[in-house]
Amino acid sequence: MAPDNSVPERGRPRRVARGVARLLAAAGLAADAYVHARLAGRYDEVTATLGQGLLFRIDAALAVLAALLVLTWRRPAADTFAWLVATGGLALLLLYTYVDLGAPGPLPDMYEPGWSGEKKLAALAQAVAALATVFLLLTRPRVLGRHRR
Repeated sequence: MAPDNSVPERGRPRRVARGVARLLAAAGLAADAYVHARLAGRYDEVTATLGQGLLFRIDAALAVLAALLVLTWRRPAADTFAWLVATGGLALLLLYTYVDLGAPGPLPDMYEPGWSGEKKLAALAQAVAALATVFLLLTRPRVLGRHRR
């Protein structure tokens, strides 16, 4: 008798959900990278020891790297790195929107209380990536070791 192929594999829904989460995380990180790379030139004049344009370019590069890693290197370290990039970027975006820190140390004064369309897109993209990577980290497949006697 042939096996019944109409019954889905036991782990298939989880793999599909994790695949969707990887795509969402990568898309969020890619959108974040796009926004920061596009805006970097506008902020080159905002400087201290480090310029805000340079910081935007660094954020964009880290987001691209995190997106590539979350898609290609399916390991907890890649998911954790992507989570750190997404949540760190979102935390800083919110901090500099609501708190005027001035110019702390080598950083420029990046306080900007308004919500432009680009800032909203970056915040949404970072939030989506952060939530998707949390899902990836919480639903990692467990590797069962062999029992020793």
